[in-house]
Amino acid sequence: MAAGLLVIVLAIYAIVKQIDVRLTLFLAALALGALAGAPQQILKVFLKTFADEKFLVPICSAMGFAYVLKHTGCDQHLVRLLVRPLTKVRLLLVPGTVIVGFLVNMPIVSQTSTAVTIGTVVIPVLYAARVPAATIGAALLLGSSIGGELFNPGAPELRTTVTESQKAARNLGMPAESFNEELCVERIMPLNLIGLAVATAVFWWRSAREEPAPVAAASETPPPEWQVNYGKALVPLVPIALLYMTALPWSVLEVKFEWLMDGRDTPELRGVFNSRLIGTAMLLGVAIAALAAPSRAGGVARAFFDGAGYGFANIISLIVIASCFGEGIRLLGWADLLGAAVGDRPDALIAAAGSIALGFACLCGSGMAATQSLFGFFAEPALKLNLDPTHVGAVVSLAAAAGRTMSPVAAVTLMCAQMTGTSPLALMRRVAPPLLLGVAVIIVVAILLAPPP
Repeated sequence: MAAGLLVIVLAIYAIVKQIDVRLTLFLAALALGALAGAPQQILKVFLKTFADEKFLVPICSAMGFAYVLKHTGCDQHLVRLLVRPLTKVRLLLVPGTVIVGFLVNMPIVSQTSTAVTIGTVVIPVLYAARVPAATIGAALLLGSSIGGELFNPGAPELRTTVTESQKAARNLGMPAESFNEELCVERIMPLNLIGLAVATAVFWWRSAREEPAPVAAASETPPPEWQVNYGKALVPLVPIALLYMTALPWSVLEVKFEWLMDGRDTPELRGVFNSRLIGTAMLLGVAIAALAAPSRAGGVARAFFDGAGYGFANIISLIVIASCFGEGIRLLGWADLLGAAVGDRPDALIAAAGSIALGFACLCGSGMAATQSLFGFFAEPALKLNLDPTHVGAVVSLAAAAGRTMSPVAAVTLMCAQMTGTSPLALMRRVAPPLLLGVAVIIVVAILLAPPP
């Protein structure tokens, strides 16, 4: 355990020094596996997760859909539709930017892509309103990264919550089928909205006290008015709407198991079915986007696979490595140590889940890597304490999203800083206080509302 702790400390140091997160965590995982006498187990997890359909299909198809939206211009129509009312009232520009980012991040699960998508529209508007550059970057960062994608059933954090909750239930001989994407969204919805409201309100209050930027700094001019195509603006929401319509308890649409799967409907195959359902919804969204922009339809297939490739290189790769790192920690018995530390106190488990996920995501710059690495350690102890693990997963996912948002090494932070000509540390100083307060409120509310499994 002492040697394992040293490996983890060295990994954290390497991440702080901005050595590639994937390389750092994989080498640390191999070292932890070797210390536990089972390095081959790390290789097994790598190969299994590398080709795990439960991650590959929903995440890569969601990123492919996001690229199709960009190719067809549908994302810009949605953004301009959402931003148009904000230009009428200067007071709403800053909080409105956060809300727009949150909403756009729902169909576009990549935080960096969200920032680029809305930044081209809102940055000139905010500059013209004499909002300081650092505040613009921070508002863009906060909205794009605080957790809008967690309302999308294809989000990698939700897939991790489902798979780990089901695995923990099976290990304890409990029914696992009830832990699904619908339950995850149900658990995360109130906590996510509370965190968004608290962080946005605090950020708005702090930014309202700033002096307007000098006129010389507002060199950008607002984008010219252009006609919003309402049909194109609605295309990004099609897959999410379809998935919610097929989800319990609504079930407006029914998709039969045999339409997407071969064989019997078993609990093990149900997770694969849900992944394929998400992929199917994304493909339908791609088809509708092509119909909405027929002049761009010829490049839709290429855009989709470019996006899927981006998802594999930048999201799946992190899931694979984070799974290996989590397995290395598990092999050394850290999960048992955590269970002993929280004892029989559900409140301590929830507080630890949120705090540790926040800190790790801030260090590595990835909310997904933090969730994938850490949530598995909390799922089984939660069930033993008569807690719904998806509720704990909601806390971990939201805290990890907050940690990523206030990380100076996160890709979305670097992008927002580059787009606004500011520094990542300047953005971090602005978003950290509202995010920390938001996570604290989420943890308290999660403790008070903790449901049984």
